[in-house]
Amino acid sequence: MVKSAVLGYPRIGVGRSMKKIIESYWAGNASAEQLQETAKSVRKERWETIKNAGVDIIPSGEFTLYDQLLDHSYNFGVIPERYASQQLNGLDTYFAMGRGRQDKAKGVDVVACEMGKYFDSNYHVVKVPHAPNTEFKLNQNQQLAEYEEAKALGIITRPVIFGPITYLSLVAKSREAPADFEPLSLLDKLLPVYKELLSQLKGAGVEHVQIDEPILVLDKAEAWGSEYKKVYEALAPVAPKITITSSYGRVGKSIEYLKSLPIYALHLDLDREPKQLDEVLAALKSTDINIELGLVSGRNIWKTDLKAAKALAEKAVSELSSERVNVSTSSSLLHTPISVKVEKKLTSEQLSWLSFAEEKCEEVAALAQALNGKESSLFEQNTKDIAARREFERSSDSAVRDRVASISEEMLSRKSPFATRREAQKKHLNLPKFPTTTIGSFPQTKEIRQARAKFTKGEITKEEYEKAMEAEIQNAVDFQTKVGLDLFVHGEPERNDMVQYFGEQLNGFIFTQLGWVQSYGSRYVRPPIVVSDVSRPSPMTVRWSAYAQSLTDKPMKGMLTGPVTILNWSFPRADVSKEVQSKQLALALRDEVVDLANAGIKAIQVDEPAIREGLPLRKADWDNYLTWAVDSFRLSTSGVGDDTQVHSHFCYSDFGDIFPSIQRLDADVISIEASKADLKLLDVFKSYGYSNEIGPGVYDIHSPRVPGEQEIKDRLEAMAKVLPADNLIVNPDCGLKTRGWKETEESLSNLVAAARWARSSLVTA
Repeated sequence: MVKSAVLGYPRIGVGRSMKKIIESYWAGNASAEQLQETAKSVRKERWETIKNAGVDIIPSGEFTLYDQLLDHSYNFGVIPERYASQQLNGLDTYFAMGRGRQDKAKGVDVVACEMGKYFDSNYHVVKVPHAPNTEFKLNQNQQLAEYEEAKALGIITRPVIFGPITYLSLVAKSREAPADFEPLSLLDKLLPVYKELLSQLKGAGVEHVQIDEPILVLDKAEAWGSEYKKVYEALAPVAPKITITSSYGRVGKSIEYLKSLPIYALHLDLDREPKQLDEVLAALKSTDINIELGLVSGRNIWKTDLKAAKALAEKAVSELSSERVNVSTSSSLLHTPISVKVEKKLTSEQLSWLSFAEEKCEEVAALAQALNGKESSLFEQNTKDIAARREFERSSDSAVRDRVASISEEMLSRKSPFATRREAQKKHLNLPKFPTTTIGSFPQTKEIRQARAKFTKGEITKEEYEKAMEAEIQNAVDFQTKVGLDLFVHGEPERNDMVQYFGEQLNGFIFTQLGWVQSYGSRYVRPPIVVSDVSRPSPMTVRWSAYAQSLTDKPMKGMLTGPVTILNWSFPRADVSKEVQSKQLALALRDEVVDLANAGIKAIQVDEPAIREGLPLRKADWDNYLTWAVDSFRLSTSGVGDDTQVHSHFCYSDFGDIFPSIQRLDADVISIEASKADLKLLDVFKSYGYSNEIGPGVYDIHSPRVPGEQEIKDRLEAMAKVLPADNLIVNPDCGLKTRGWKETEESLSNLVAAARWARSSLVTA
């Protein structure tokens, strides 16, 4: 019989209970015991929800207090000396690796590990550094502990663990390691720990284990046949039955060696890549490897078309038999909100389109039942809901579609080349060498959140709310004057989120109340949902930026989120291409950029932190994406004169492989996350001869740690050795929304002092 499986589930807890207890622990208001009790309660809640939905195969071992990849490093004893030497307890050492830690009274001062995006999702992983001398030991067997915890509740689970090849492909390379070192070379040292972990699971009676190998969907994995053969021939004899998962894309030519591995089953992501099914079925038909079909999307929030999914599964059943086929989610459900059932403000029509984690569990269970000849009433309702959604999609805003169709090449370019623009901008902005600025947001205090909540609930008037925000903007301007920054921002107190804020002012979006999704650690976001054609009914930011500019003679930078990032950090439509949606957003933002410039805002930042994240995982798919993504940015920003300085910001981006596209953006200034990556991105900019202005982040804002003045001086000196000093802007890694005012003032004061030192001490061109 066909069974149903879920690869992973949100770990944030109903009501964001994990965020609250973790942050309470960090603040010293909750004990480690209280934190662990809450975590245990959330795990129980997750397992019972999946079981009650009728799912056969329930995951365990993928729960985390901060990040699953960080858990693996910590559990394997990979704790770099800079953390081990702080003499912290185990839990605090773990958190220090994820977010850094600074306690001057106790002499503790350590930066966080590098972070990076997880494939093409908006989830961040913590990349613990590895070196040739890294040793592995089984610090703790989290998979076994959670399996036994679930078993005590009467729930049998399938433990989940990162595959060793994916694990070593995702971790960071230590800055002390030789240039030619690759963490994958540690495979022989790592394998014994995996064997120990898996043999303990088998000894405890575990029948099946899920080993996540999403690295299989990248081109480079096609050359790793010998590595996969070595790993799984070593693990299979000591492990429970192994199911390898390959979420986020297609396995491609890797199927040629996968079909020979001693594994129980291979999972495919058929949501992202349904066309791979025929090739994989042909390869597996003569083997005894079973197949797990990822038919229910772990990435979007739309209801699964169960009839279409069933037809795809029936093809597999007809080729292999029902005993060899399971159905599952395409990936972990950590990328989706928990449940539609708690949403009270969406219309019944809107709710009928949506499926969050709990509902996706019900869908995958219903799909398995239907394949076993027991089609439930959910199928009938699903058919009606899918038809209704398709009917809604047929309606469109013809004016928006016509405007996209009329986009010309002329609309994609600034009036003059960068060198000409730069001279015009220098005269207008009058900034010093090594100008200082921030990425945009300042701390979102309790008072700001309370004012927003009161306005949302109707407890204060629009006028009262706007007065409160004006007072916050005045505070931000006064603060920047006091600290001594050069290029100001208004601080964004009115913004709930850098994407949601814009979505709420654009036609074509809907919003959840409680649709939270984990981005990293205790940072959750509530992505908007694109449901129809997008347009801007009125200006979105001009009122606030113009007010801020009226308070100071310093130049004020307008702040916008770019079209590709708005799209990637929302749940997009499934019925039209991302290109169409991105260009609709770009036209709306183009109007906003022009209005800001006309209002006297002569520096405008259009952030695109997700442009690299959205890059397709297979190189064959890159050109089309990069063409429309870059065109969307240029469409947004090219409607203004030479004297308007266009900025953009990127974070966690490996630019080396797409640098020509970064150059083609033609932004006057770009700022990048650089501090935790040890400034290694700068070599890429140098090698390509990047000539526009650039602000490599000089300190990590994801940590509460305050950087010293000398630390920032050292970074600026290092930057000036790689890039022309005359092109350097001085800024933090990212926005300061999640930080407190005290640490923000200390950090920016040190940043400004270091920049002033650089003006007199570093040679400029």
